Amino acid sequence: MVQPILAAHDFYLSDIEFVKEGGGWYLRVYIDKPGGISLNECVMVSEALSEKLDAADPDPIPQAYFLEVSSSGAERPLRQEADYEAAIGQYIHISLFKKQDGQKVFEGTLAALTPTTLTLAIKDKTRTHSVEFERQAIANARLAIEF
Repeated sequence: MVQPILAAHDFYLSDIEFVKEGGGWYLRVYIDKPGGISLNECVMVSEALSEKLDAADPDPIPQAYFLEVSSSGAERPLRQEADYEAAIGQYIHISLFKKQDGQKVFEGTLAALTPTTLTLAIKDKTRTHSVEFERQAIANARLAIEF
């Protein structure tokens, strides 16, 4: 339901989740576009999606829920191939399933990407070095803010 709304405005779906928090259910739709999404654009997508969901028969989500549409944020997750490709040259954070070089968490600039690996340029106190990771070993990846 959301894809046609986004396509009409050259936005893309970054993530979607349906979660229970506290006593309520939340349908969260994260959207983005090159240059970022504005609050007004989130409101426009929220209103259009709300209308579609309300008009759907049968109701795709029978229980009561809150609809939230927001930007992906500065530290948005990298899930799809397009997310990774857009992140080349940017600072990212990755978590691994198993330790590599004695640790499971790495941050650095995404320097290279293949279908099976990614390479980070990691700065430490004295140098910058490249570390290659098997993509199947990555549990999570997201953009990060470099300090």
